[in-house]
Amino acid sequence: MPIAQYIKEIGRGARGARPLTREQAADLFGQVLDGTVTDLEVGAFCLAMRIKGETPDEMAGFLDATYARMTRAPVSGGKPVVVLPSYNGARKLPVLTPLLALLVARRGLPVLIHGTATESNRVFVHEVLGELGIRARTEVGPIAEGEAAYLPTELLLPGLKRLLDVRRVVGLRNSSHSLVKLMNPVAGPAVIVSSYTHAEYATSMAAVFERMGSTALLLRGTEGEVVADARRLPQMDGFVAGQRVALQQGRKGTTTDLPDWPRDIAADRTAAYIRDVLDGRTPLAEALELQVEHILHLASA
Repeated sequence: MPIAQYIKEIGRGARGARPLTREQAADLFGQVLDGTVTDLEVGAFCLAMRIKGETPDEMAGFLDATYARMTRAPVSGGKPVVVLPSYNGARKLPVLTPLLALLVARRGLPVLIHGTATESNRVFVHEVLGELGIRARTEVGPIAEGEAAYLPTELLLPGLKRLLDVRRVVGLRNSSHSLVKLMNPVAGPAVIVSSYTHAEYATSMAAVFERMGSTALLLRGTEGEVVADARRLPQMDGFVAGQRVALQQGRKGTTTDLPDWPRDIAADRTAAYIRDVLDGRTPLAEALELQVEHILHLASA
C-alpha cells in the first residue's frame, strides 16, 4: 500500500489514529528503510508515529521489516551472543556500556555492541571503546567467545542508520530509536540487553519481546544506556524465548554505597575508570555485578 495511505491512518493524532496490523507495519517500515519514499514522507511518518506511539504489533512489524533487510552477524560457537545496543551516550554520567561488555566477555560469552552517534554533544560508546583499544568492525562477521565487538549500525542496515539520523534534522526521536533497543542483529541465539528511561515503556517493550520470542534482559538503564544505574538497584525482568522469568526485584531509594565515578565523562577518563574496575583497583557496583550474573543466567537458559 502507498505510504500516503498509511500516514493517513496513523496521522490522525493520539486519539484518532488507527493502529496498523503487524503485516501493514512491516510493509510501511520496509518502504522507509528501502528509501523508496520522499524525505517529506519520511518526516511525516516519524512525526505521526511520535504522536501516536507504536503498538507492540506495529513494533513487531517494524522488526520483521528490519530483519528481512539486515546483514546479521553469524554465530560461530555454541554460546548465545550478548547484544548491547548503545545509542544514547553520556550526558552527565560516564557511558559504561564498554564495562558491561568486557565484564560479560571475560566470563566467556561473545558480546556484540551496536550503535551510532545520534547527537553532537555527548560522549558515545565508540569513543570509549577506542580508548580501550577496541576498534569498530568494518564488516559484519562472527564474534568469538570471550570477545567484545562493536558494529556500527550502518554495517547492519544503512537504511536504519539514515532513519536514526533524521533526529539531527527534526530534533525528535522516532520509531527507529525504540526499535534498535529491541532488535537482535545476530543470525542465531542471542541475549538482548535492553533498557528504558520511563516506566510506561517497560510494559510495551516487554510485550514486543513476548511477540518476537526474544531472550532478553529489560531494566531501567543509565541515561538511556543498557547499564544498570549503579546509584540504585533497578528491577530487572528476564525473557526466555518470549516467556517472562523473574530475575531481580528493585530496591527503592539511592544506595549508600555510591560508585566512585569519574567526574569528567570524557572518553579517556571513562576508559581509565573501566580499566581500574576490571583490574580490581576500583570496586564494581552491586547493580552491575548482579546485571552480569542475570545475563549469564539468561544465556545458560
